[in-house]
Amino acid sequence: MNPIDRALGILLLLSSGKLVTATTLSDRFGVSLRTIYRDVERLISLGVPVEAERGAEGGYRLSGAYHQPPVALTRKETAALLVALAFVRGIRATPLASELETAERKLIATLPRSAQDLLTRAERIIGIEPMPVDVFHHATQAPPAGEWQAALDGFMDGILSGCRVRFQHRNPARDELREHEVEPYGILFDRNLWYLAGRSVDADDLRIYRADRLRNLTVTGLRFRAPKEFSVESLLGGAWLSRAMRRWAQEDGLAELRVTAEQARRLSQDWFYRHALFTPDGSGGVRVRLADTSAGRLYPLVRWLGPGAELIAPAELRAGLAQELAALAAAHGGQPS
Repeated sequence: MNPIDRALGILLLLSSGKLVTATTLSDRFGVSLRTIYRDVERLISLGVPVEAERGAEGGYRLSGAYHQPPVALTRKETAALLVALAFVRGIRATPLASELETAERKLIATLPRSAQDLLTRAERIIGIEPMPVDVFHHATQAPPAGEWQAALDGFMDGILSGCRVRFQHRNPARDELREHEVEPYGILFDRNLWYLAGRSVDADDLRIYRADRLRNLTVTGLRFRAPKEFSVESLLGGAWLSRAMRRWAQEDGLAELRVTAEQARRLSQDWFYRHALFTPDGSGGVRVRLADTSAGRLYPLVRWLGPGAELIAPAELRAGLAQELAALAAAHGGQPS
């Protein structure tokens, strides 16, 4: 029996979940104990979670988290999964990226040789256009980073194991790192960014965290049970953003604009600004309140809206905006009104 066949045989014996001693394996396959040790090390190096227990009654068995369900896929079903994997690879960070790569290799190995040759380099026949840069909402773009992938993988580990996670989160409004302990519920992908949803232990509330703003995430040993009524679908369609904007408004204060009814209509069609707080002012205009009070967000917004838009708050930004608009007017040969 060659080493590959023997390793598969050992894997089948360990799949029972019961402890199997090295001596039993040695007798079963007619090889030395040292050979069995090497075979087990080979399985571990391939990612098979073999657990070893020492002592007179010790032995080997597979981790309870290791599953090998009998799945029979047709050639087209396998190809469909590979197409989906090609799409996921087009995203800058993906959950459990290394596991995704090994799963793809296993899928390809099940195909006939002709199909293997075609799909081993799926990029030759499958093209995925990445999400274009959104210049106007530049704050929603982020460069890929190792911390991003680590946070995404760790959060998924917490979901799969039913354990809390602990991490530091960078709040761009305060420019600080704050410790959080969270029960991870789900993840969602929106406009080329990953968001992580879970219950904040301190706030006792559902919170959404941008994955690229997390640092030093670890999975704790504290187990939890996610509520059966939770579904990440409830956060889609911008619902997560609407919820977050209202919470940000309570925590960080508000910016306020006075705009025309037509400008309010235009804002309500924008994927980001439609979640702001709109209130008619009684004179045909609309008050728009936003959670972001930075000049980098508000000045371009007012310039884009044009005449009829006025920055009300923060009051300290009005002078700076007036200077910008005066410079624009002077550059175009006009005078500010």
